[in-house]
Amino acid sequence: MNKLYDGSELKRCAANHSPLSPVSILKRVERVHPELPAQIHGDIRRNWGQVAARCKRLASGLKHHGVGKGDTVALIAPNIPEALECALAVPMLGAVLNANNVRLDAATIAYILDHGEANIVLVDTEFSDLAADAVQQCGRDILIVDIEDSQGPGGKRIGSLTYDELLADGTEDFAYTLPDDEWDALALNYTSGTTGRPKGVVYSHRGAWNNAVNNVITWEMPHHPVYLWSLPLFHCNGWCFPWTITLLAGTHVFMRAPRADAIYSAFSEHGVTHLCGAPIIMSMISAAAPEDKCEFDQKIKMMTAAAPPPASVIEDMESMGISVTHVYGLTEVYGPAVVCAEKPDWSNLPVEEQAQLKARQGVAYELEEDVLVLDPDTNQPVPWDGETSGEIAFRGNTVMKGYLKAPDETAESFKDGWFWSGDIAVQHPDGYIEIRDRAKDIIISGGENISSIEVENALYSHAAVSLVGVVALPDEKWGEVPCAFVELADGSTATEAELLEHARGNLAGFKRPKKIVFCELPKTTTGKIRKNELRDLAKSLN
Repeated sequence: MNKLYDGSELKRCAANHSPLSPVSILKRVERVHPELPAQIHGDIRRNWGQVAARCKRLASGLKHHGVGKGDTVALIAPNIPEALECALAVPMLGAVLNANNVRLDAATIAYILDHGEANIVLVDTEFSDLAADAVQQCGRDILIVDIEDSQGPGGKRIGSLTYDELLADGTEDFAYTLPDDEWDALALNYTSGTTGRPKGVVYSHRGAWNNAVNNVITWEMPHHPVYLWSLPLFHCNGWCFPWTITLLAGTHVFMRAPRADAIYSAFSEHGVTHLCGAPIIMSMISAAAPEDKCEFDQKIKMMTAAAPPPASVIEDMESMGISVTHVYGLTEVYGPAVVCAEKPDWSNLPVEEQAQLKARQGVAYELEEDVLVLDPDTNQPVPWDGETSGEIAFRGNTVMKGYLKAPDETAESFKDGWFWSGDIAVQHPDGYIEIRDRAKDIIISGGENISSIEVENALYSHAAVSLVGVVALPDEKWGEVPCAFVELADGSTATEAELLEHARGNLAGFKRPKKIVFCELPKTTTGKIRKNELRDLAKSLN
């Protein structure tokens, strides 16, 4: 082997190598663009110089109260400036941010605090009762810091100090450094736990940096975007957009909870250019009441994940100047890692055909090494025929470090050098992946596999259907058959017979739902339909 390039003069050193980390992002923005707007929250306005100072005070204040490398800092808060500041400041210490879903129950939060060994928790006062109950159930001494958001509903103090007092304990000249190793843990995020205890997914500095930059490339984002926080900051660390928007010296526009009037107001008043969210947010925008709408002139880009958006919703969004990008991912891959990359000639196609193409999950992000649909028995890619199904598998720098305190589960998910997602999909001849179902959501009727997503898409094509979730209904003859839970659009009066007849023209006989239930569908905080609850409801129907 030629060792021409192995000489001592070509060694790695501080001058030519530094860890990849979001920690480096704020330093540049503070130096180059301190005067540009950084935060908009109600009547709060801060520029990047002010935000950088607050972040250094926060990191310094946390250190003053004993937080150091490897410690877990828990957060229970909605989309507010303090949540962004935690994403920027906690990694400065080498500490690990654990941002929690505010809709979880106290027992689950208590489990997370205990499992993640948090020694401090920052709590928005709206959620004081939840946090107090969780900390009590946890049974450990945990320092509680109250966040008193001037734009929130208020609430009682339960901590020993406030967020502002924590900042006062810090200093603006706090000297922070990059992590010793880019593989160090940066964040701890818990999965939904619908099939048992939630799993703690650990992110690295390297992975977070990669996906923050991925967002810029994949979405073709310009400098100084105006980003509306309709996606929860606690969900996969906001898909790494806290660091993406900061990297671009953009403006973070906060919203404690998404509402149609607030979204339109942000579009009109603040010139929002980008936002993310589940299809339910798209429906909220497209189906907004006339009194909630405002005029806006700028073009807007929206990134959506979860279930493929209905064609009618995409058409509505595009007609009002909002371009939709469909992505796919999991907590274990830092949020989105697959994008339905739009090709130039798609714009010449009919809207219905565009919607069908955009509903596919797509191809790997530019900085994701590879995403394939593999046969779980052979570990080989399935044919690129759009018909043969397999399991989506990921490989690359934006895959989690692993599950906290779960070596067996980590090893199983990483078998044969891939992260196995549990999602069933096909690979189309043009290279695009399309999900057919979660492995647990496949309906096996008389030995035939039925994709719940295929049945859902058939019902979504009816104008009266706003949301639909299809699960297995136990059946004496067939074992199980499709059952559809439908949430109708406002003002619609469609009947079960009407939707069943509609399905007849779109699905083979064995794939058609045998029962349709009209109700408000249970959803997660990110707008995903809780199919575990629908499965329980279906079992009670017999």
